Amino acid sequence: MRSLYLGFLFLFLVTSCQQDAPKTESPAPAPPPARVNIPSFDAASAFGYIEQQVAFGPRDPGSDGHRACRDWLIATFESFGARVTAQDFQARDLNNKSYEATNIIASFHPEASRRVLLTAHWDTRAHGDYDPDESKHASPILGADDGGSGVGVLLEVARLLQANPIDLGVDIVLFDAEDQGKNNGEDPMSWCQGAQYWGNKPHVENYMAQFGIHLDMVGAKNPRFGKEGYSRAYAPQIQQKVWGMAQGMGFGMFFVNDLTNPVTDDHKYVNELRRIPTVNIINQPLASETGFGAHWHTHSDGLEIIDQRSLKAVGQVVIATVYNTYMQRF
Repeated sequence: MRSLYLGFLFLFLVTSCQQDAPKTESPAPAPPPARVNIPSFDAASAFGYIEQQVAFGPRDPGSDGHRACRDWLIATFESFGARVTAQDFQARDLNNKSYEATNIIASFHPEASRRVLLTAHWDTRAHGDYDPDESKHASPILGADDGGSGVGVLLEVARLLQANPIDLGVDIVLFDAEDQGKNNGEDPMSWCQGAQYWGNKPHVENYMAQFGIHLDMVGAKNPRFGKEGYSRAYAPQIQQKVWGMAQGMGFGMFFVNDLTNPVTDDHKYVNELRRIPTVNIINQPLASETGFGAHWHTHSDGLEIIDQRSLKAVGQVVIATVYNTYMQRF
């Protein structure tokens, strides 16, 4: 009887403990972000920003045009409500002479943990060394496409982010001293100096983003944005999504599935130094001796090169990627 009684007592105590234990409930999943309309990218506005850059003249580091454009870029991003960081650093020219350069970072919702990175370079080459006229090789180029176009697109993206706010962190980084390198592979590290500096010393300690998109030479007529080599190697899933979205939006005539050569560009160092999967949207025409447009590093790279249809395609794809990321649809 005693053993039976003790058994019942034990069962009662166990049952009582189970009944008295507080119930734990799994936290409810966070609701998905509200659906928002994706803004329409204004190519004419982007062209105006390119026009303003070109009006400063060549923007090679150390020039008057470079200084004036720097101040204008900072003021323009600030007018769009971004928190702007001017990251000064020492770069070197073709003769290894040191000069001051500045990366410009415009951050929207800097407190947000979810972030997207958008980049371009804003300097122009100090030497038009691929111009057919050798007498012009030592003169700096205007860089409407190579330098101006990516910046123009991202300025319009910044304007749209202010006009159509979303709860997503977006960092626009304009790298300096990208285009001052030596040709023929003589000194690969002489290219993309701003990206190398930022990659090692980002504007925020331990900076990270979900992914990045780099824009370079995106404004010429009938561009061919193939699947560039370093992007395929470092960010294949992002590349597949961006190109698939572009083609679904009707821009498949520009965003082609051709596998193109790797380009030593700013995105390479974003991938290698920050480990942020970043793709490069860059014009790599077929049957080109240099791998780029005929105006590359020549004095033909003026406003007449720019086609607003190209700006519209690239800008709409970028803005759709950003807003779809916010809605967790990318």
